[in-house]
Amino acid sequence: MGRVIIFLLLSVAGSGAGAANLIASHTRLHELDPGQEAILVKALHEVSASRVNEALSDLRGLLAANPGFRLAQMVYADLLLSRAGPISEFGAVPFASHRQVEAFRDEARVRLRHYSAPPPADQIPSALVMLSAEQKYAVVVNMTTSRLFLYENRGGEPYLAHDFYATIGKNGTGKFSQGDQKTPVGVYFVTGVIEPDRLPDFYGSGAFPIDYPNAWDQRHGRTGYGIWLHGTPSNTFSRPPRDSDGCVILSNADLENIKKYITPGETPVILADGIQWVSRAEWRKQREAMAGIVEQWRRDWESRDTDRYLGHYSPAYAGLGMDYEAWVAYKRKVNNGKRYIRVALSGQSMFLYPGERSLLVVTFRQDYASDRNQRRFTKRQYWKQEADGRWRILYEGSVS
Repeated sequence: MGRVIIFLLLSVAGSGAGAANLIASHTRLHELDPGQEAILVKALHEVSASRVNEALSDLRGLLAANPGFRLAQMVYADLLLSRAGPISEFGAVPFASHRQVEAFRDEARVRLRHYSAPPPADQIPSALVMLSAEQKYAVVVNMTTSRLFLYENRGGEPYLAHDFYATIGKNGTGKFSQGDQKTPVGVYFVTGVIEPDRLPDFYGSGAFPIDYPNAWDQRHGRTGYGIWLHGTPSNTFSRPPRDSDGCVILSNADLENIKKYITPGETPVILADGIQWVSRAEWRKQREAMAGIVEQWRRDWESRDTDRYLGHYSPAYAGLGMDYEAWVAYKRKVNNGKRYIRVALSGQSMFLYPGERSLLVVTFRQDYASDRNQRRFTKRQYWKQEADGRWRILYEGSVS
């Protein structure tokens, strides 16, 4: 059985003794989690502690409940084979191809790494600058670690509610064109829900489309469509870390778990190649600073000082069908002669755009009134910190 321990842990999680200790430590953090992944990790911890019979028992129960959990099948088969003689590697079973075994190894690796390196306690992804009151939850996907994090909005502050193993595109991240089998990087929003009775079994227990390509993608010529958060076929518990055509995939059980937390039109989905974690104190300072920038823009608009107002717009601005020169000419024309301008903002949310340097996505409901007209709509802006250190608007437009 010693070789089983060596090959299961060394080939998957890293160094043998270190892997065993890390798995044991983080298993305690998840001991209240009844999920299938926790049972698998518990079984691997038992293997590392030479409690192979206990591991087999746990895996039998796991596979009875989820016969489609192929990684668990592989581990279980390895343990059974080891009883007949030494095995040379993880995934020594004869029924799997080399490609399948590599996919199982990748899945085991990312699942175990999550247990060995959990998110920093009480730290927040810097991308979650501000959640509106309507955004009860936010989704952040670290595509490098194949992990989806669900954050709950508690009085305006995000707190980690749960996390799940996730699959992304076959060719990784940075989607640029239709059919490239990559998952986009950026700030997106759930646009709707598709119930399973309207979908082929391939998509599992439902789907949540997101708004790819967004305005930033379109500005950069990115193409494609149909990027969803969805489930797995009914005979498959989970898929390898990189196995989709660009979508983010959860097990059906995990998708069912988060369905009640997702609100179409409100829930943000941050797709990132990595997460920058910040303390709550740092996060509060960042939120205050970003809110102050937007508030100054609002005040300068109300002041009717057109130069001050236009100072918030980048020369690279493009939005509402106009480039910067056309926008400047338009605003100088319409602002002349107005006796007052009143602008009220509500429902604000702000997210730093992953994969970009100092790019902020701001969304709010805007109530505009002047002596000439009134209008209320939802606006989205993209702010960029430019070379002189000032944040300026690169794009703004209505949210349909």
